[in-house]
Amino acid sequence: MPPDTEAIAEQVFTALADPTRRAILAALAAGGPATATDLAACLPITRQAIAKHLALLAEAGLVRAEPGERRRIRYRLHSAPMQVAQQFLAALARDWDSPLGALQDHLDQDTHGAATPPRQARGLHG
Repeated sequence: MPPDTEAIAEQVFTALADPTRRAILAALAAGGPATATDLAACLPITRQAIAKHLALLAEAGLVRAEPGERRRIRYRLHSAPMQVAQQFLAALARDWDSPLGALQDHLDQDTHGAATPPRQARGLHG
């Protein structure tokens, strides 16, 4: 994975590790763009805490700040970094599928005491 992609995935996973940030993203996904004040009204933390979490989410590229009315900043979801993280997870899953399938074949062979056909020959995938 290219270094930039690795860095983006790391920032996304760091941002998603916190349940409050996941709740903020869920609120933005459900309700659309919102200010820190709007989000504080529907989440059990202060506007100041929301603002700190939004700053980290913005740094990870998961939200974008947009100027709103009366100098209020509205935050909108930005999906590109999430797609990078999804690609990282998909590549990781592909890398694990073959070794896990081979392990399962080996365990099946040991359990049954006789060679069983490989997973693909049995019609099993992944």
